[in-house]
Amino acid sequence: MPEPKAASFPAIRGALKFYQIASVITGVMLLLLVTEMVLKYTPIHLELFAGGSGGFLWFAPVVEGVHGGLESTGNGLNLSMGILVAHGWFYVVYLFACFRVWSLMRWPFLRFITLALGGVVPFLSFIMETRVAREVKAYLAAREASSDQTSSTTPATEGAR
Repeated sequence: MPEPKAASFPAIRGALKFYQIASVITGVMLLLLVTEMVLKYTPIHLELFAGGSGGFLWFAPVVEGVHGGLESTGNGLNLSMGILVAHGWFYVVYLFACFRVWSLMRWPFLRFITLALGGVVPFLSFIMETRVAREVKAYLAAREASSDQTSSTTPATEGAR
């Protein structure tokens, strides 16, 4: 597998920062989504609303609909649906961030799949963010240290000729 070129190190640092931010946002949104799903699809049957007849923030019951699905009884802004939509869009951004780091680091495709799973497996994005950041920073530091050693020995040998 080819290694990243030294010229791409600034791009890698930028992609890593973007990935770290996207990982945290996606992880938080996923945890909110899981909480929303538990509230809606377990015997609790609730959805979160903002405004409307229940006040600033309130839970409305979800009931069996005529056609067998669940229907909300609340009015106002359905925050449960907003969480669902926001997580979907942030996941797309997260996938782009994963792709950017993966392609710049020239990792195998299986690594991209593992990164992508961070947006659908609760808590995995936090774990992957920590590991990827540590690994990429260590890789860049090691490569820069080895290139510094090479460049510092090169002029001395050329001057001796």
